[in-house]
Amino acid sequence: MWNKMIKFLLTLLFCLLSSAEKHFLKIYYSGSSGLPHFSQFEVVAEVDGSLVAYCNRTDFRITQDWVKKIFDDDVELFTFFKMKCYQTLPNVLQARISDLKQRFKQPEGVHVFQWIDSCGWDTETEELFSVLQYGYNGEDFIALDVEKLSWIALKQEAIPTKLAWDSDRARFDINKIFISQLCPGWLKRSLDYGRNFLMRTELPSLSVLQTSPSAPVSCHATGFYPDKARLFWRKDGEEIHQFMNHEEILPNNDGTFQMSADLHVSSVVVADWWRYDCVFQFLDAEDKIILRLDEAAIKTNKMNPSNVAFFTTVVGIFICALIAMIVAYLYRKRIKALERDSDISEKQNLKN
Repeated sequence: MWNKMIKFLLTLLFCLLSSAEKHFLKIYYSGSSGLPHFSQFEVVAEVDGSLVAYCNRTDFRITQDWVKKIFDDDVELFTFFKMKCYQTLPNVLQARISDLKQRFKQPEGVHVFQWIDSCGWDTETEELFSVLQYGYNGEDFIALDVEKLSWIALKQEAIPTKLAWDSDRARFDINKIFISQLCPGWLKRSLDYGRNFLMRTELPSLSVLQTSPSAPVSCHATGFYPDKARLFWRKDGEEIHQFMNHEEILPNNDGTFQMSADLHVSSVVVADWWRYDCVFQFLDAEDKIILRLDEAAIKTNKMNPSNVAFFTTVVGIFICALIAMIVAYLYRKRIKALERDSDISEKQNLKN
């Protein structure tokens, strides 16, 4: 749903992800109109890439036990968030959509307004950093320059909004409180309560996949945590960049992550495959998990010769059985026809 907005956010935060001592709280908001079978309002909260809470106008879900403990210990905070989800935020997002539709003179139809609040904290340097950005109908719209406390129009149509928001001091005061106090406070509390979960390290399992002989060989790492990691191919112990494709890090349902790196081997003879290996490494660690490229270990959709022979045998038996059934059916039909003709002949002889 986030399209270019997510890419902009990831680019903005990439330089901040080089240390395991940096932690992030990200809150994603979305409001929509013209989608009758889709929730008009949703909020998703993540800490260090792990889903911790979700809500819409009628539902509030907590996905981690330590988050539940935070709200058990601070009932006022829980009440505050529920009021935000059930009342304040849905109205704010729908008002944004209505305002933009009128400004752009857009007809009725599907419209989506997205909003990202994010803050980070470096536990070593105590540095704080934040991102506030909005998107409309799948495109970047406007973002806050946190240092200058001024708005950046990310497209031409956002200039009127920038001018209006730059002169709205109350909005800046609210944003400043969120950036400097609320968001960092929530993040630090999350790191305190969820330390055992958020500070853990889980190593991945590595596998090598290939869909066809001409397809790239994909090294797949899954089940790792945290998401600050690299996956790359080497040749003779040296990292290679040619013939490489990287996929983004994706979340698993259990809170861990997965990623892939493709190596195009069409120009590499099989005899040289042993010179290549796939390497997984956390960004803050020197240890590596290494998987050498071995044709025998590749998981593939191709059938091996024994499977092909078995499949051919089964198909052959089935065809033979089908032919036998058809022959038997035709034989029985022929016998019944002969018997019917014989009965008719006997009846005619009796009449004569």
